[in-house]
Amino acid sequence: MNTRHTEHHNMSRIGWLRAAVLGANDGIVSTASIIVGVAAAVPGTEEVLLAGTAGLVAGAMSMAAGEYVSVSSQSDTEAADLAKERQELIDQPEEELEELAATFIKRGVEGKTALEVAKQLTLHDALGAHAREELGITDTSTARPLQAAVTSAMTFAIGAAPPLLIVLIAPPDQIGLIVSVATLGFLAILGSLGALAGGAGIIRGATRVTLWGAAAMAATAVVGSLFHVVV
Repeated sequence: MNTRHTEHHNMSRIGWLRAAVLGANDGIVSTASIIVGVAAAVPGTEEVLLAGTAGLVAGAMSMAAGEYVSVSSQSDTEAADLAKERQELIDQPEEELEELAATFIKRGVEGKTALEVAKQLTLHDALGAHAREELGITDTSTARPLQAAVTSAMTFAIGAAPPLLIVLIAPPDQIGLIVSVATLGFLAILGSLGALAGGAGIIRGATRVTLWGAAAMAATAVVGSLFHVVV
């Protein structure tokens, strides 16, 4: 009995997972840090809530714009490289065939076999073969600016929401402390989920996210306490 063997690799998630984890982590850390810093300087629910909400809106838009611009630059570079490769396949087909075969030889394939593989791949999809083997462009790594922008903005807002909700229910004189403790818990959960989705170690993922978040909140708390300014 023949059964089809299928595999599911975590790399297939890399396009959205990086943007999602970055957005959520930045949303939690940035908003909680603003809240803790403002609460240390001006202990009042309305002031802290206003600063945190402004941070959520500004941060989400900033994340979306930053991701879109940066990933668009990657997409433009990929498009330019593909256009160049497409023209070279037209102008120098033999040289490109030898170049493709050489990539397999470098990976341990015998010369004649490498050339035969290169010929077959060229007949099937020459540009796709060169994109993968020469340029390193694959379906899982292809830049998707809009996807990255939307994912980052949404996850930033989702990450920023819990600290803001805590501000609404926490006593005004304990906002900073309660938000700090709760945020460390949120970050540990986020780090664990991100590591789980990416197939990495949960403890290491949770630890590194939590430590950086704690450092950020500590820094803003010090600024708010020493200088009594809204940060």
